[in-house]
Amino acid sequence: MADDEKNPAREIITDYAQANFRYFRTTDGTVYAQKNGHPVARPIRSQGTTGSHRQELMVGLFRDGCGVFNGTALKEALDLIEALALDEDVQPTHIRVAPGFDGATWLDLGRDDGKSVRIHPTGWKILTPDPREVCWRRTQLTGELPLPAKDTDGKGIDLLMQLCNFASAQGESLTLAWLVGCLGPSAPVPAPFLTGPQGAGKSTAGRMLVRIIEGMSGDLRRAPKDEENLITAVAAGWVTALDNLSHLGPDLSDLMCCIVTGAETIKRALFSDGDVYRSRYRRPLLLTGIDVGVIRPDLAERLLPLRLERPQVRRTEAELWAEFEEALPVILGSLLDLTVKVRAAQADIPTDLRMADFAHLCAQLDAATGLGALNAYRSSLDDLNDDVIEGDLLAQTVLKHASTLAPGAEIRMTSAEWLHCLTQLYTGEDFRPVPKGWPTTGKVLSDRLKRLQPTLAARGVLVDWGRTSSARYVEMTRPPAPQPPEQHKSMF
Repeated sequence: MADDEKNPAREIITDYAQANFRYFRTTDGTVYAQKNGHPVARPIRSQGTTGSHRQELMVGLFRDGCGVFNGTALKEALDLIEALALDEDVQPTHIRVAPGFDGATWLDLGRDDGKSVRIHPTGWKILTPDPREVCWRRTQLTGELPLPAKDTDGKGIDLLMQLCNFASAQGESLTLAWLVGCLGPSAPVPAPFLTGPQGAGKSTAGRMLVRIIEGMSGDLRRAPKDEENLITAVAAGWVTALDNLSHLGPDLSDLMCCIVTGAETIKRALFSDGDVYRSRYRRPLLLTGIDVGVIRPDLAERLLPLRLERPQVRRTEAELWAEFEEALPVILGSLLDLTVKVRAAQADIPTDLRMADFAHLCAQLDAATGLGALNAYRSSLDDLNDDVIEGDLLAQTVLKHASTLAPGAEIRMTSAEWLHCLTQLYTGEDFRPVPKGWPTTGKVLSDRLKRLQPTLAARGVLVDWGRTSSARYVEMTRPPAPQPPEQHKSMF
């Protein structure tokens, strides 16, 4: 076909696309297409087998009587549209949860009609968001949620707790705090770690919690063997749930810390020499398992242990999931009602906990319901500190040494001197051999103490670093016990 016969085809496609779609770019330079009046955006370079912008453009052209065009004309038109879109305003895309105007947040229901839930401290509504306020990005992991029920009077919360087998009311309150936190797009939430004996329904409870946010297609998955595959899975959905964990190696533990609090990865863009692809991620994470062995201190501060117990009455999978699916609209409606109450509640921000946003959310939940979530959160962190200490012989040795110090005492030594002191204390008079993984140099000891610093501080041992004119030192302090408040005698 001659060039002069191709030009009209390119022009027809370009004119139709600009009349029926809105094109914009994200901060990483990816160009998206958004059908007029619809909140779902698709990357124009997507080559997916279903739901790509190329396909919806071809279908629109055919149904509106513009004709059928070959791939060359479509490619040339999309090349021009992509170039023009680079001059448009930058707007982010979101998966499942997004910030909105006037302090509101949005929950994508995953429906074809684009209906979503607008959540505000004054209430929640089912609406189709303005495309310039919210741009939803969907993947194969984006399941459809039912329309949430109105005026549930908290019945959905009771139904959820009846279906799960939490061992205590504290676990139930922390679960509610986590679910409310999952509906927030910006503040990180710790990762629930569902534990309990074999047969306690950990995987079933985990699926239920995931499906409240991700729909009935949401599920648990095995932990990928490499970082790249896990990051890909995390970036494609909202809640990431890893099932039946039995070991957390250092690399996986560090990656989970990044997923919970947020990080960025950069890799070379495909079919390029110098371009890079940036991937930012911060997602709610959920874990299940009986025992994962030694937990590293930095991950322990980002976990939320939830213990389950074995149910007394067993039910079939078909019966259980049929009941859950029927109750899901009511559960989701009750969760939205609770989220509105929590966001409207006023509470002080705890300043002594690392994940202050989640601690503040627990305080708001307590102000709205009186469930005692903040105390439960503190107690769970205390239990995790015990787990860290029980699995770390160095931490046990440091605490043993600190127990010999008088309250208020401070000791300064170089890291090499500390290594000699702690090694002697561990080996004792019988010269028992040091365990595998024991620090071999002062630098290794200093690095281990930096990881253990928050855990030791929670047990009343402060570790700090400084420098004199001649050398660096490590300082260990056992602060005096806090004095009880003075009792004022009555004048009568």
